[in-house]
Amino acid sequence: MSGALAQCRQVTRRFGSFTAVDRVDLRLDRGEVVGLLGANGAGKTTVIRMLLGLLATSDGEVELFGEPPSRRTRQRIGYVPQTLGLYDDLTPVENLEFSAAAFGIRRGEGGRAAVALPESLRPYRRTVVGSLPLGVQRSVAFAQALAHQPDLLILDEPTSGVDPLARARLWETVAEAAVAGTGVLVTTHYMDEAEECDRLMVMADGRVVAEGTAGQIIGGARVSVVETRSWAAAFDALEAAGLPAALVGRTLRVPGADPAEVRRALGPVEASVTGAPATLEERFFELTLSSSRAREPA
Repeated sequence: MSGALAQCRQVTRRFGSFTAVDRVDLRLDRGEVVGLLGANGAGKTTVIRMLLGLLATSDGEVELFGEPPSRRTRQRIGYVPQTLGLYDDLTPVENLEFSAAAFGIRRGEGGRAAVALPESLRPYRRTVVGSLPLGVQRSVAFAQALAHQPDLLILDEPTSGVDPLARARLWETVAEAAVAGTGVLVTTHYMDEAEECDRLMVMADGRVVAEGTAGQIIGGARVSVVETRSWAAAFDALEAAGLPAALVGRTLRVPGADPAEVRRALGPVEASVTGAPATLEERFFELTLSSSRAREPA
């Protein structure tokens, strides 16, 4: 283990005949931000639940701070689930006090757990969480997860449903925690957020299909770019040929297909077809699609 905050070795989780996570390896060290990238149902949340000890593995091993998950190891973890884990009928301060007491943070005057509400949340200190905007609720959840100064921060889709400005502020909080030495594991399906991570693991159908930095995952991947006035006809022709395309501006971009293949698929449609470097989103789409096709019955 040698200093790893969290590690999975060939972890598998089955639910009856369905394999949700299939032989996943993962390592997270201090001060690093690792992103689990995948579509809904890829297995990201199941991996997190096994790491937390909330779900037993079917095969493989999970270790936190060099030992199996336990009540003791959980005291060193800050966790923000998709559901946020807040009490809607309590104020931000009351939520933080409750969490701090559960983690044994020292008590101040009046017998209450000593917690500091971030400056940005002070205008909402007397409002119950259920009445707050989702972006503010997520900020409260972050503050609660960080209040006991955890060594490991686990975030499951932490910015889902919030506006771009709120997302940027929450990612500033993630970066600050990592600089302070906290290891961060975050699941996301936002490509711009994925590029904020030091390292990525792309999951599809319960398996890790790629890992490394964003640049390493993209590698030399390219897309075909179609320029045409008849983009609707081109889109239909590509779809009929089994070549999914995305409309970007006035062009169609086709991941995982070379220009010659795209030109043949277009048939009589007048178009210019060239190649271009893929984006992370396009590479992610290509990896996910390839995994799905590989698992389809012959």
